[in-house]
Amino acid sequence: MRKVIAIKGRSKKEVEEALEKAEKIDSRVELIQALIPIGLDAVKDLLQEEVRSLAGGRYDRERPQPGQVRWGRQRSSIYLADQKIPLMVPRIRDRRGNVEIPLRSLEGLQTPRSFDQGLFHKVLKGLSCRDYRGCAEAVPQAFGISSSTVSQRFIRASRKKLEELLSRRLDGHDFVALVLDGKRFASDEMVVAVGITVEGQKIILGFIQTATENESACSDFLRGLMDRGLRYDDGILAILDGSKGLKKAVERVFGDKAQIHRCQWHKRENVVEYLPKADQETMRRKLQRAYEQPTYDKAKEALLKIKGELKVMNLSAMKSLEEGFEETLTLHRLGLFTELGKSLKTTNLIESINSGLGQRTDKVDRWRNSEQKQRWVASALLDLEKGLRRIKGYRHLPRLKDALKSTAEKESQKMRKAA
Repeated sequence: MRKVIAIKGRSKKEVEEALEKAEKIDSRVELIQALIPIGLDAVKDLLQEEVRSLAGGRYDRERPQPGQVRWGRQRSSIYLADQKIPLMVPRIRDRRGNVEIPLRSLEGLQTPRSFDQGLFHKVLKGLSCRDYRGCAEAVPQAFGISSSTVSQRFIRASRKKLEELLSRRLDGHDFVALVLDGKRFASDEMVVAVGITVEGQKIILGFIQTATENESACSDFLRGLMDRGLRYDDGILAILDGSKGLKKAVERVFGDKAQIHRCQWHKRENVVEYLPKADQETMRRKLQRAYEQPTYDKAKEALLKIKGELKVMNLSAMKSLEEGFEETLTLHRLGLFTELGKSLKTTNLIESINSGLGQRTDKVDRWRNSEQKQRWVASALLDLEKGLRRIKGYRHLPRLKDALKSTAEKESQKMRKAA
């Protein structure tokens, strides 16, 4: 109703002045559809103007086109953005040929200028295709679209999103970090990659559909990112949750150019799961304090002390702490935990993206095929990407780049000496 009130607040003169900016009917059509909600009044004026150009005024004796006359009105509809609006429209007939003359401006308004995009966002953000009929918003006269039409248009729009995400080039970005994680979709795993540029921007790199986070599939995925322009010559930080398949894939594809950082949150929770519930919270706090130490030496010392305690309490928990021990301290070892730990010590960055992905896709009751899953995932990820902010501490990322480059050079020297 608020949009109808906005129409009443506009004078006919204002509508006419807006329309005068476009000289041709095609450009006026585009303008009108952008002038929601004053568009309805403007549409009527535009149609009458075209009628006068074809058949003259209502009582004119001389007609611009001989034989063309007014022929009453008929029910029709137009689109204002993605809302379909019923409207009575004038008719023109050519008496000599006994045929109706189509109104060019009406034809333009009957094609939804941004229908797919607007409807796409409504469906993606939780509006059921079946419920769309009751959700038209532009004006009270607006009527909904059938669920089959909604579905067809959403499929078309989401297919374009999938093509866009999986083909866009990555050459234009200077990446310093890569975050990888998977999300379950029925029996499949969707492994998502997010890149962090030296300016702190988060870029959705892509995803791969696989049964598990296995090395072979993830290696192919990473090579595909390289084919699209992902560069890591100066080194890259790979932040993982502890998946062995992802780790092996990163090591196989990036070699000594990648520094793997294990998510400290996942490691902490993995360790405390081996302990009785009565001891879990105490050990969780100890591990957290150890990881929060500002330097590598202090953090390692605190963790080794905890390892001694676990040796007495629970050997399985101790072995869990030992596994990937050094990889949980990669940021400390690079000398940037204080500056970048808040953003990069865990995989929370991608966990929040996966949470948003779930909010947009969990409404699907049944996944019918692979293309459907991938269309929805790609559409949701691109929608989420628009709202991603730079990471906290982004001003220190050039230092991270320098540290990664220095470490990669040292690793290369070691390998040359060993050879």
